[in-house]
Amino acid sequence: MRTLICGSIAYDNIMVFEDRFKNHILPEKIHVLNVAFLVPEMRRNFGGCAGNIAYNLKMLGGDPVMMATVGDDYASYATRFEQLNLSQEYIYQVPDTYTAQAFITTDLDDNQITAFHPGAMNFSHLNSVKDSREIRLGIVAPDGRDGMMQHAREFHEMGIPFMFDPGQGLPMYDGNELLNFIQQANYIAVNDYEAQLLQDRTGCKLESLVNKDKVFIITLGASGSVIYVGGKKIEIPCVEPSEIVDPTGCGDAYRAGLLYGIVKGLDWQATGRLGSLLGSLKIAYRGGQNHQFTREEVDQAYFENFGTRVL
Repeated sequence: MRTLICGSIAYDNIMVFEDRFKNHILPEKIHVLNVAFLVPEMRRNFGGCAGNIAYNLKMLGGDPVMMATVGDDYASYATRFEQLNLSQEYIYQVPDTYTAQAFITTDLDDNQITAFHPGAMNFSHLNSVKDSREIRLGIVAPDGRDGMMQHAREFHEMGIPFMFDPGQGLPMYDGNELLNFIQQANYIAVNDYEAQLLQDRTGCKLESLVNKDKVFIITLGASGSVIYVGGKKIEIPCVEPSEIVDPTGCGDAYRAGLLYGIVKGLDWQATGRLGSLLGSLKIAYRGGQNHQFTREEVDQAYFENFGTRVL
């Protein structure tokens, strides 16, 4: 089953400042701040929610199809997708723009200063779900504001079940807009902070947002996750990682597990556990797409953690 993944494709430029910001920023001079940081170490990672989710879903044996907008600097990412055999059928290159990218500077205390340039992501509404073919499941992940609203509406109008994953894009919407997303979606996936923000924005308690007609997934970091479905609350444990290196992209890996479970008709306990396992495998590597696994390795790790097979 082809799964349409609407979301961002981005480059993550990560730089390491070999000192501490506090040694170079004078509190009494914040109003006239003018500083420069020498960053001898720099790496560029492939990222973006659509790219990260598709990367993980493909390794599971799924059939992800990305819908995203990119800029004139897309060539290296395009080559990567070719090597990974990931469809670029619905990736639209917007002339005279840059692909979305983050510039992250980290100091020795793991403090971060981040600048994000949305670039071509702002034109995500130029893509239409109605142009897609043979899609039976979708996800609306963080992307351009107008594009997220349009794609959710199109999924709903076409009767294609989809997951709403607002992520860092949640603050772009007011309460009524968020309630509309929830009404249209079949599945809603947020982390614990986003769940609280969702309640604050909509003025609705979690109990009223969660109903028997929707599946509501809340990730809780090291505390695992919970899935509300059919009037029940399913608690999903966190899988102990081999090491904790970088949480970037863990949520996307988790969502790939959810999408795979939905497509394969797994029960929600198995689906949540698979998502938890994928997040654990990812966190041991830097970046959102530098980890690798085979279906057999995932199945074995699932057996070791939960005592059953899943793939």
